[in-house]
Amino acid sequence: MKNHFALVTGASSGIGLEFAKQLAKRGYNLLIVSNEEVIKKRAEEIKGSKDERISGLEVIPLVMDLGQQSSARELYEYTRAQEIEVEVLVNNAGVYHDKDILDDSEAFTSLIMNLHMYTPAMLCYLFGQEMRERRHGYILNVCSVTSKIVAQRLGTYASTKCFLSAFTRSLHIELKPYGVYVTDVSPGAVDTGLFSIPQWVTKAGKALGIIASPEMLVRRALRALFHGRSKTTIPTVFWQVLCFIILLIPTWMLRLIRRLGWF
Repeated sequence: MKNHFALVTGASSGIGLEFAKQLAKRGYNLLIVSNEEVIKKRAEEIKGSKDERISGLEVIPLVMDLGQQSSARELYEYTRAQEIEVEVLVNNAGVYHDKDILDDSEAFTSLIMNLHMYTPAMLCYLFGQEMRERRHGYILNVCSVTSKIVAQRLGTYASTKCFLSAFTRSLHIELKPYGVYVTDVSPGAVDTGLFSIPQWVTKAGKALGIIASPEMLVRRALRALFHGRSKTTIPTVFWQVLCFIILLIPTWMLRLIRRLGWF
């Protein structure tokens, strides 16, 4: 795989960084992208690993804001200029919050829609064409279990992830006959430090299979991707059951829950 690269967005920390590490262990050169300068340090850390599987691999950090509608084209043109052949595309960059739609700023609303919808869709479009022509490639889009949930304070986040999930499924059907695998990984709670919860709660959640570690999530996600599965939810049973239950809640009850201040 000397000339083959895995492109991972949002790779400076958490799930994205773990994707980069595990793909390197699979022998892929890396192009890792983030809007944070620390991505350069992360690249040096990966290259400095004592793991023999990573020795000699190329790890290229790129500082880029993917929240602009010009970002996907700029990133694609960068790979062409650097003669980087992307065999694996991981669309991981994103932001999370729970807030009423109209209480968000216009800037943030634009950012989350670009990060979760426009940029990953256009990266799939641009790199997907190359993969279809080569009749080989892998695309993994990090979606969310919330894509199936209609609830207050998750309106923007869940809706954008819903688009990405539907888009991914359609692309999976479209590209699999060409030898290109497209997978939707939908995490539930993941121990990335994103949520401010006590450590004992995190430990209990992981023990019960409710909270996933980044290592476990990425390992299962890549297994699903390289086996050509269209979708995987991690952790599995608890979140699938919870989403099913939430789907049964009528709108009037959601309004009542909001009025009572329960959520």
